Amino acid sequence: MEERFAELKTCVVLGGQTFLGRSLVLRLLRLHNWIVRVADSARSLQLPSSDHDSLLSQALSSGRASYQPVDVRFSKILTIEGSSVVFYMDVSDLQRHDFYNCYLIVVQGAKNVINACRECKVRRLIYNSTADVVFNGLRDITNEDESLMYPWKFEDMMSDLKAQAEALVLFANNIDGLLTCALRPSNVFGPGETQLVPLLVNLAKSGWAKFIVGSGENMSDFTYTENVTHAHICAEEALDIRMASAAGRAFFITNLEPMKFWDFVSLIWEGLGYQRPLLKVPYRMVWYILLLVKWMHENLGFRNYNHSVSTHYIQLASRTKTFNCSAAQKHIGYSPVVSLEEGVTLTIESISQLTIDTYCARYCTFNEQSRVEKLLGGGEVSDILLWRDEKKTFAYFLALVLLFYWFFLSGRTFMSSAANLLLLINFILFGYGVLSSTTVGVTFQRISSSYFLIPEMAVKDSITTLACLWNNGVQHVQSLAHGEDWGNFFKVAVFLYLLKLILLRSFTVVVGIALVLAFTAFFVYEQYELEIDGFAKVLTNGLKESMGLLTGNLPACASSLRRKYDKFLGSKGSAAL
Repeated sequence: MEERFAELKTCVVLGGQTFLGRSLVLRLLRLHNWIVRVADSARSLQLPSSDHDSLLSQALSSGRASYQPVDVRFSKILTIEGSSVVFYMDVSDLQRHDFYNCYLIVVQGAKNVINACRECKVRRLIYNSTADVVFNGLRDITNEDESLMYPWKFEDMMSDLKAQAEALVLFANNIDGLLTCALRPSNVFGPGETQLVPLLVNLAKSGWAKFIVGSGENMSDFTYTENVTHAHICAEEALDIRMASAAGRAFFITNLEPMKFWDFVSLIWEGLGYQRPLLKVPYRMVWYILLLVKWMHENLGFRNYNHSVSTHYIQLASRTKTFNCSAAQKHIGYSPVVSLEEGVTLTIESISQLTIDTYCARYCTFNEQSRVEKLLGGGEVSDILLWRDEKKTFAYFLALVLLFYWFFLSGRTFMSSAANLLLLINFILFGYGVLSSTTVGVTFQRISSSYFLIPEMAVKDSITTLACLWNNGVQHVQSLAHGEDWGNFFKVAVFLYLLKLILLRSFTVVVGIALVLAFTAFFVYEQYELEIDGFAKVLTNGLKESMGLLTGNLPACASSLRRKYDKFLGSKGSAAL
C-alpha cells in the first residue's frame, strides 16, 4: 500500500469531525493527491449517510484515509508523525459555561499541537481561527485589514481563547523548521453548520423573526464553508511554494461580498418560508434588558443562562463587521469558489426539512379557526373586527366613529344628542316613505314593516342572557356578603376602583381608545398570535421565577406567615367543598 500511495502527500486534519473539518477532509480527498489522517476527540469516526460521505468511506477502505482518536489536551499527539502538514480546525461548539475545559482544549490544545509538530518535524501548521479575534463588540469594523490589533478586552470568551491560540501558532513560525499561518473566516455558514444558521432557525421558530435589533443598516461579511476549506488548500500551497510571503501571518477570509446583516437573515428566513423582519427594536433597549437579565441570574440564583452567547449575537446583529481580504488574495492566492447567493441556496436546501412542518402548521391550515376568532364567537362580529370584508368593516367603523363624535365630541349632553339623533332618523324615515318608487330614474325599494320587528326568539334569548347575568351578579353579591371568597372580593374591589379612576379621568377618552382597539387589537393578535403568546409566556415565566426567588429569600418569620396563610386558604377551600 505504501508503494501505491508513494507519490501522495500526507496531512492530518485535527478536528476532522467538526463542521469545517469534515468539509476540508472531503475537499482534500477530491484532489486525489493527499493521504488524509482524520483526528478528533471521538472514539470512532461517524459517517452520516450522504452521497458526499461515500467518498470518505471509499478512502477509508482503500487506505487513502484513516481515523485516530486524539485528545489535544494531552501533550502526546502521535498521529501527526510522518505528515507534511497539519490542518488544525479546533472545536467550535464547546460548552461555553465550562471555562476550564474550553481553555484546555483551545489554548493548551494549541500549545500541545505546536510542540507535537516541532517534535515530529512537521513542516507546515495551518490554524483555523476566526475574524472575531479582533472584534470586541464595542465599535464597528469597516473594511479593516490584518493590521488591526487584538482588543484589550473581549465580550465573548471563545473569541478571547481563540485569539490566544492564534497568537501562539503565529509566534511558533520558523521555529525548528515549522511554518505556520492562521485563517480568520467571518460568519461561516453552510450545510451542517452548528452556530449561526441554527441560531437564526431557532429564532424564526420561536416567533422572533419579525424583529430587527438596531437600525438594520449594519454591514457584515459572510463566508461559505467551501470557500473556507478552499482557503486552507491555498494556504498550504503558499507555505509550500511562497513561504516568505505567507508564513507567520493571519489572513481574513470572506466571500468578498459584504452585505447588510439583516438582508442575509432575510434571505435565510424567506427561503424557509418566514416573513422578512420588519419591526425595529432599539439596540440600547435590548442591551439594557440583557444586562438586567444577567444581573438577575448572577444575584438571584439563575443558572441556565448563557450571557456570552446572547451578547455576542446582539453585537453581531447590530454592529458593522467587514474585512479587507486583499492580503489573502495576494499572498495565498485565495478567491471564493462558491458565490454568496449559491451558498445561501445550498444552505437553505440542506435545512428546509427542519422548518417545513412548522411553517405549514402555522400558515397552511386555513380552514381552522384562530384563537381570537373562537373568542369572538366566530359570527358576524368576529368577521367585522377581524376585517374579513374590508369594505363592510370600514363602514361599521366609520358609523361608530360618527356616533362617537355625535354623543361625546359634539359638546351636547347625552340626552340631547340621543333626542337629536332620533329626530334625524324620524325625518329620514318619513322622507324616504314620501318619495315615490321611481325618482329621477332611480328606483327606491320600499322598506317592509317586518324589517322593524324583532323575532320572538331573539327577545327570549336576550331576556335569558340578562337573567343569567343577573343571577351571576346575585351569586357574587351573596359570596361577598358571607365573606366566603377573598379572591372574588379583591377582583371586585380592583374592578370598581379602576372603574372609578376611568370615570374620574375622562370617559370620552376611554371610549375612544376602546373603539380604536376593538378594530385593531383583535386583528393584530390574529396576525402575530405566536409572537404575542411567546412574549407573554416569557414574561409570565420570568415573573414566576422572580416571585419564587423573592419568596424563597424571605426572612424566616415572613416565610412562616406565608405558609400559615396558604394553609388557611387550603382549609377554607376544603370546607367549602
